[in-house]
Amino acid sequence: MRLLLGYNSAIVPNTKVKPLVIVPTYNEAENIARLITRILEALPSAEVLIVDDGSPDGTGEIVDGMASLDPRVHCIHRPGKMGLGTAYIDGFKWALQRDYTHCFEMDADFSHDPDDLPRLLNATDHFDIVVGSRFYAGRLSIVNWPLSRLILSLAASVYVRIISGLRMWDTTTGFKCFKREVLENLPLDKVKSEGYSFQIDLNFRAVRLGYSVGEIPIVFTDRTQGGSKMSKKIVFEAIWRVWQLRFAAIGEDLSYMTKGKRRPQPGRERWEKSD
Repeated sequence: MRLLLGYNSAIVPNTKVKPLVIVPTYNEAENIARLITRILEALPSAEVLIVDDGSPDGTGEIVDGMASLDPRVHCIHRPGKMGLGTAYIDGFKWALQRDYTHCFEMDADFSHDPDDLPRLLNATDHFDIVVGSRFYAGRLSIVNWPLSRLILSLAASVYVRIISGLRMWDTTTGFKCFKREVLENLPLDKVKSEGYSFQIDLNFRAVRLGYSVGEIPIVFTDRTQGGSKMSKKIVFEAIWRVWQLRFAAIGEDLSYMTKGKRRPQPGRERWEKSD
């Protein structure tokens, strides 16, 4: 893994690249129209998929109105609050039924800057997954967080790195770009995590399959409109989920060893064949 400091943000036209930006929403009526507009301005080649969990504030209806005017805008309507993880899984599956080459994860509240989308996309020339990192080597790039939350977030990332073995500075970031191949090979139906642990789960499974991950520093600005979706349940799930993943990986390795087989690693095999 390698940090890509100041990676080129210029938009390079490429007719072979068709990215999809997936944005889960619940009560984001204040943000959503402006966000979609900014995404399409920052990355004109992209399309946007909103996965709305039955927002009572009319978020889904706003998106439907935009979709009727712009074929690059799409919306999945779900019956109620079903969680962040399943929203992304539904979005990934929707994308894989179509011809998108890359899929982004992105928050709906402008915590992630749409202007960083080209930087992440361009970096996939060198990595299978590129994440927007809020901190690297202890350097924080977060706006509007109290000191207590900054310390907790940094400590949590260190905890995850130690237990999981992931060589990432920001293991729970929700700003990512995946190459299509990664999502095609991930066992999406087995990913049951939510919140922070969903991000850890995807990272862990992808790295286990041999896919490469690059980190690009971003400035994360905490939400200025609406309300935070963070809860104690999400935090505690992340704590125990790391151990679950680690022990499951050990069991999987032992199973292959006893059978005299090598664990499939499609990503790593692809990189080895290209040498």
